Amino acid sequence: MQGMNEFWVGFSNLPMAVLLSLAVLFGLIVGSFLNVVILRLPVMMDRSERKFVWLSHPNTAQQALPDDLQGSYGLSKPSSQCPKCHASVRWWMNIPVLSFVLLKAQCAGCKTGISWQYPIVECLAAAAAFCAFWVYGATSTALAVTLLLWALLTLTVIDLRTYLLPDVIVLPLLWLGLLVNSMGLLTSLSSAVWGAALGYLSLWSIYHLFKLMTGKEGMGHGDFKLLAAL
Repeated sequence: MQGMNEFWVGFSNLPMAVLLSLAVLFGLIVGSFLNVVILRLPVMMDRSERKFVWLSHPNTAQQALPDDLQGSYGLSKPSSQCPKCHASVRWWMNIPVLSFVLLKAQCAGCKTGISWQYPIVECLAAAAAFCAFWVYGATSTALAVTLLLWALLTLTVIDLRTYLLPDVIVLPLLWLGLLVNSMGLLTSLSSAVWGAALGYLSLWSIYHLFKLMTGKEGMGHGDFKLLAAL
């Protein structure tokens, strides 16, 4: 904790304009990474589920995997490329916001349009960092709030695109919230624990009541976990 305090003391001595500029710059870089997570994580989940079903089914377990399930696929592999012409995305095409402007929102090779999602997510990630450090200054609370906002931004776009709230983001967010509040950064630990429990149970109860009345599922289980995290 002493080292962390010294780290923040160094940042707190910076002029506010410099601190906020660094927050925006780092937010833009993180926003570029969040776009990768938004696009690739649902594909990774789908591939993992399909691969598990394929390998666990007695009729297909001994057969070779389909072509679209072979090879590695993650956040870093394969390298980024145009979905249409498959041209590799060079380093200068990955500069947050600026590359989008320089390329005029088009692939450098085939001129296919580039989604506005990329600069929007990058700008929102930068805005989140700016607001957190503007309100809380160079503190651990600002960092915690920034991480929360980045996670919510990622979950929002994934949910809009796929109707999924991945556990790999939601559950760490829940536990991180409890750990952060064990130090009293945003609220007391007891309030955080009760909030997590009541948040989960409130939607859990509505879900089961709706299912009992209609025989249908009104929401996914990810909603329970996300409200618990919040």
